[in-house]
Amino acid sequence: MHMADALVSPFVGAAFWVVSGSLIGYSAKKISEENDPVKTPLMGVLGAFVFAAQMINFSIPGTGSSGHIGGGLLLAVLLGPYRAFITLASVLIVQCLFFADGGLLALGCNMLNLAFFPAFIAYPFVYRIIAGESLSPVRLGAGCIAAAAAGLFLGSFSVIVETVLSGISELPFMTFASFMLPIHLVIGVVEGLVTWAVLSFIAKTEPGILRVQKGSGMPRFTLAAFTLAALIAGGIGGWIASTHPDGLEWSIARAGGREVPGSAVNAEISVWGIAGVVSVLFVAGTTGFVLGRKQSAAVDEEV
Repeated sequence: MHMADALVSPFVGAAFWVVSGSLIGYSAKKISEENDPVKTPLMGVLGAFVFAAQMINFSIPGTGSSGHIGGGLLLAVLLGPYRAFITLASVLIVQCLFFADGGLLALGCNMLNLAFFPAFIAYPFVYRIIAGESLSPVRLGAGCIAAAAAGLFLGSFSVIVETVLSGISELPFMTFASFMLPIHLVIGVVEGLVTWAVLSFIAKTEPGILRVQKGSGMPRFTLAAFTLAALIAGGIGGWIASTHPDGLEWSIARAGGREVPGSAVNAEISVWGIAGVVSVLFVAGTTGFVLGRKQSAAVDEEV
């Protein structure tokens, strides 16, 4: 669901840059006020994991389309909304600058669509209401599926609005929406299932991460497991990803009455995938470390 610069007008792109930039500033301020050093290393590791997971497109049977997880809900559950937004923004920046996924003009839109809705809407108003702090498999699963579907649905609707407001593609609103919303609702359900599986694993290994509390021990097993998973997924993601166009490309093609060719699997992507994982690990991890240092300095001044 990464928007390309070709879909966004300069005015719309600049407007959403301001919105997303403001959200980054607000989130950074809130993180610097927290006293939770355990989540600092998790920002880098989980950001790298989400980057790698986004490389693996899965086919949607009967449609000729594909999708990938956004990762925003998973990050929000494990890091809280502010760290989740900053972490996913770091992922999108690396994808934009080093992998030409999206574009600089559309970056503000992509941050809002992929990070804001799951972190600030779906997580607090859907997931937390359904799942809360419960580790019940049923409540956890219901919360993950409902919240992930809601986040992707809202994000895809935002893409439609941004595209129509830009007026570049001239796609009819209702026609575009009739393809875009259902396909991303399905992708959201799949993301919910994946998120449920990951959180169920954490609930059995280090359940303290899933509870809203501070002062927990460093989750060393989780850090190691997600780092290894990110490197593996980054290395093989390009080999196993679906070659069907993603949900946005598919929707644009169907709304415009044309076909979109699939993308070929690139053997070189394994090297670039691992490089991207390391880049996100560094960018998101460094950001968390810097914000954590600001918080520590503020506490020292108060003392």
